[in-house]
Amino acid sequence: MNNRYSNSCRRSDCEITDVGPQPFVINIEAAAKQNSNYRTALWTGKHLQATLMSIPVGGDIGLEIHPDTDQFLRIEQGNGTIRMGTGKENLSFQTCVSSGCAIFIPAGIWHNLVNTGNIPLKLYTIYAPPHHPRGTVHKTKADALAAEHQEQKIKSNQSTK
Repeated sequence: MNNRYSNSCRRSDCEITDVGPQPFVINIEAAAKQNSNYRTALWTGKHLQATLMSIPVGGDIGLEIHPDTDQFLRIEQGNGTIRMGTGKENLSFQTCVSSGCAIFIPAGIWHNLVNTGNIPLKLYTIYAPPHHPRGTVHKTKADALAAEHQEQKIKSNQSTK
């Protein structure tokens, strides 16, 4: 069998970098557990993006909404609570999640995932279309918030020109 694509990683010690949009195979469970960054873009294509996340004990993603992006999350390690709803003050859906749980978040739904366990919450998330710039790495949530603020400033400046 001729494998013309060398971008594959099935071991748990692979370097995690965004290799999209090239074809790619990875043990995503091992990669999610290995990731210690708050967010690491794993693969970014034209219509889809996969990121790895590690949420510290007591931490959360932060209440957010993606108006034009559907999102899928899969918990690989730890315990948490997901809250979702149609408004910031109307998070009518809430449930506990743990390893193996899949979470589907439609575009336009407010949501927050909180780590309620005693170990980092390890997960991967898939966005369609991509939500973060290719190659994104945020070591902490504070880094992610600062980057998002900077992206909003740039977009705001571009729209006023």
